[in-house]
Amino acid sequence: MTISNIPLFSMLRTKMHWHQERQRILAENVSNADTPRFQPRDLTPPQFDPRRPATSELSLTRTSAAHIGGASGGTRFQLDRAGGFEARPSGNAVTLEDEMMKVANNQMDYQAATSLYTRGLGMLKTAIGRR
Repeated sequence: MTISNIPLFSMLRTKMHWHQERQRILAENVSNADTPRFQPRDLTPPQFDPRRPATSELSLTRTSAAHIGGASGGTRFQLDRAGGFEARPSGNAVTLEDEMMKVANNQMDYQAATSLYTRGLGMLKTAIGRR
């Protein structure tokens, strides 16, 4: 049995990938803070459904043939479509303070997930006697 078949490690790995993708999107929001009519984006947290196999991937749906796919096939996670952003007269809705708080929270959650993953591997090594 490989480590990728253990549900806990699969979920932690998915969570770490989600945090990496969210960091990329939050960085885009910060870098476009002065771009007119730019709307910030965010990701919805992954939902871990026990009925869905851990190996299945989430992907974005192309709603038009004219849409260009990303170089890596796009994100595997769903974008958060919740509105409610205040826009400046230029139409830009990025609030740097909010984005930086999201970045800090994302970093802390990523570090917690990596710590759990590392400790879980250590526990497995102890259990099989390879410490």
